[in-house]
Amino acid sequence: MAPEIASRITEQDLQECLQALQNTREICLQIVSQDRARATTTNSSQNPPSPEDRLKAQKQLFAAISRLRSLHRTAYMTVRQTKQTTSEARQEQDRLHLQLQNLYYQQRHLRGEIDACLDFQHTYEDIPLVDQADYLARHPEHEDKDPHELMKLRLADERAVREELETQRKQLITKKQALIAENKKRKEDLASLDEHLKKFIESSKPIQETFKKEY
Repeated sequence: MAPEIASRITEQDLQECLQALQNTREICLQIVSQDRARATTTNSSQNPPSPEDRLKAQKQLFAAISRLRSLHRTAYMTVRQTKQTTSEARQEQDRLHLQLQNLYYQQRHLRGEIDACLDFQHTYEDIPLVDQADYLARHPEHEDKDPHELMKLRLADERAVREELETQRKQLITKKQALIAENKKRKEDLASLDEHLKKFIESSKPIQETFKKEY
């Protein structure tokens, strides 16, 4: 394996597996080398590798393969667990991403609602309030209030003034109705008096005729 690829593997189980794989490869190359040496030295004066050396190498190969299988199973389980962990982490990331998108949507919605509230033309803006300077001149203790609180106080003051004016209006209406009733009563009394006067004049005519006679 290329050094730059091996350097990227940091898991201990995988590193042990790679090390065992490298060791097994070296043993296999050793056996192949022994077989080649035996074939080339059959007809020469050189001594070929002994069967004991080959048997020893085979035992080492079997042991290395057995260890490689064990490490492979361990590495496989590690990779499987890593995949499971990665899948769970990805699901959690997707959940958080969806939650973040929902928060962005709520943020945009709330900003839209705030802008709508700020642009909303409230009915109090059409109420002819007393000028702010005149109000503060009558209530200097409210000069340090913020605009919102000051507007609430001005509206409350306007309401109190209008309620007082409404009370006075109702009182004047009651007084007017009483005066109208009294005036009507006087008119009726005057009309009755006129009727009595007419009757009195009619009844006094004989007396007047008597006084006109000459004796």
